[in-house]
Amino acid sequence: MTTATGPAARATDVWKVYGTGEAQVIALHGVSIDLEAGHFTAIMGPSGSGKSTLMHCLAGLDSVTRGTITIGDTTVTGLNDNGLTRLRRDKVGFIFQQFNLLPTLTAQENILLPLAIAGRKPDPAWYDTVIDTVGLRDRLHHRPTQLSGGQQQRVACARALVARPDVVFADEPTGNLDSRAGADVLGFLRNSVRDHGQTIVMVTHDPVAASYADRVVFLADGRIVSELTAPTADAVLDRLKNLDVTVPAGQEHV
Repeated sequence: MTTATGPAARATDVWKVYGTGEAQVIALHGVSIDLEAGHFTAIMGPSGSGKSTLMHCLAGLDSVTRGTITIGDTTVTGLNDNGLTRLRRDKVGFIFQQFNLLPTLTAQENILLPLAIAGRKPDPAWYDTVIDTVGLRDRLHHRPTQLSGGQQQRVACARALVARPDVVFADEPTGNLDSRAGADVLGFLRNSVRDHGQTIVMVTHDPVAASYADRVVFLADGRIVSELTAPTADAVLDRLKNLDVTVPAGQEHV
């Protein structure tokens, strides 16, 4: 968990370009954003808006064409493979739409796997806090096939949090869940921010999911075009409907 006073993550004039010539696609157009520590931020936008690209760049999963990414006091841009591996191991947690659990391991073993790979032992008090927060104490010795989808995603959430990362990036974390299981997972993420000061950045297309966040940032055509604080599902939906009229005109070039 971050103790820094600045943003947990920051993008400064970030461009991401795929291809060249006529095949060139500009996925991110000079995006700048500060993601506050101890806050829950949702990133939304139409398909192709650049929201997943932005998250992947922020998390060090993809490189930027131009601009700077920082996580805490670490400049991500320009890190070599070893540096990126350490960053993802020590400072970043991930939750994906696919649960990405190893089927031969128990829930507990899946949760502790990143620490085991890093040669670290969990902090016992924090481990207990995470397990109690996700409500899985009676399922720790079950394998993924013995768990519901919602329980598997809660295992994935616990795995992301147990190393106390600076930032947890969640990519459509409720996309494979029914509404009740999704609400359980979102409630857990909300509580981890409110009660334990975790920083969450979530990409979602769901206005209800976004309503759990402190702040919603809207992308369109690779640009940040709007944002909401203290969002409601209705307010998010209204803003999404109006995105097409808020996109600035004109073409920039890298």
